[in-house]
Amino acid sequence: MASPLINGLSVDVEDWFQVGAFEKVIDRADWDSLDLRVERNCDAILALFDEAGVKGTFFTLGWVAQRRPAMMRRIAAQGHEIASHGWDHARVFTLDAAGFAEDLARARGTLQDITGQAVTGYRAPSFSIDTRTPWAHGVLADAGYRYSSSVAPIVHDHYGWREAPRFAFRPVAGAELIEIPVTTAEWAGRRMAAGGGGFFRLLPYAVSHWAINRVNARDARPALTYFHPWEIDPSQPRVSHAPWKSRLRHYSRLGAMSGKLQRLLRDFAWGRMDALATAEAARLAG
Repeated sequence: MASPLINGLSVDVEDWFQVGAFEKVIDRADWDSLDLRVERNCDAILALFDEAGVKGTFFTLGWVAQRRPAMMRRIAAQGHEIASHGWDHARVFTLDAAGFAEDLARARGTLQDITGQAVTGYRAPSFSIDTRTPWAHGVLADAGYRYSSSVAPIVHDHYGWREAPRFAFRPVAGAELIEIPVTTAEWAGRRMAAGGGGFFRLLPYAVSHWAINRVNARDARPALTYFHPWEIDPSQPRVSHAPWKSRLRHYSRLGAMSGKLQRLLRDFAWGRMDALATAEAARLAG
C-alpha cells in the first residue's frame, strides 16, 4: 500500500489586532498598548501538534518575534520550522521593491538572531503577491529564499491571482525559488479555496476533508493548510467599531476551531513546509 501524501502544515503567527480585516480601524502605533495573546495561543498550538505527533511551519511576523523571543525559541526547540511572514503584516502590494527587500531583511534577521535557525521560507501577509507585484518573486529569489507560499490562485475580495498555477512552480527563470500556492479544489469547473484559514473555520469540517482528499487523490498532489493563533482564541477582545463583514469573518466559530484542527491532524499526514518544498523541487526537476 502506498504511503499517504505528506501535506504542508503551517501557522501564520500574528495576533488578533494585526489581521488585514482590522488594518483600517486599529493603528499600528497602538499595537504595543493592546493585549498580546499570541504566546498563550501558540503554546496551545504546540500542545495540539505534540499530541498529534506532527511538525509544522510557523510563518512569523518579525514584530511578534521581537516581543516574544522565548516563545520563538520554544517553537524551534520542538522541531518546527521558523519562516518569515514579513515584519508587521504590510501587504506586499503596498510596498515597492526596495521597501519589500527591507521588510524581508528586517524580519529574517530578527527571526534568525532569536532562534538560531536559518529562515528559508516566506509567506506574504494576506497572500498579497499577485499581478500588482510582478517584482516580488525576484526580490525573494535575490534574497536567497528557497520557497514562498504567498499566492492564492483564486478570486477573493481581499486577495487572489486566479491565473496562477494551482500547484508548486518556479516563478523566476533561472532561480531555485519555488512558489507553493495555497491549496484550492476544483469541482464542476469552479475553483474554491481549500487551504485553511476562514474557509476551514467557517464551513463544516466535511467540506475541508473532501477538498484535501480530492487534491491528494484526484490531483495526486499534496495540499497545505494554514491557520492563525487567534483562531483558537474565543475570548479575544472584540473590535466593535470594525465593519460588520470583517467582524463576522473574524469572530465566527472560533470556539469550534481547536476540535476541528484535532480532527484534521488525525485524518491526514502532515509535515513542515520546507520538507514539502524539497519534495516539490524534486518533482519540478524530474
